[in-house]
Amino acid sequence: MTGRGTETEVAPPTTDGDHERFAHYVRKADIVRANVEGVPVVALCGKRWIPNRDPDRYPICPTCAEIRQALFGKG
Repeated sequence: MTGRGTETEVAPPTTDGDHERFAHYVRKADIVRANVEGVPVVALCGKRWIPNRDPDRYPICPTCAEIRQALFGKG
């Protein structure tokens, strides 16, 4: 997904908390870096984690979706 030069990819969280129940929007470049270097990513909603699960298994984080809609006009 692209918007104003920023690519995003949905990635699931891997730690405890309510945000664990959702897939989050993260810049695609950050996902690639996390997969190569094992560093944490930061979602639009502020959630920080190292992604390692299939995001298709989770609903989209409502906070991330709202922020993405406001920034890029996409739902």
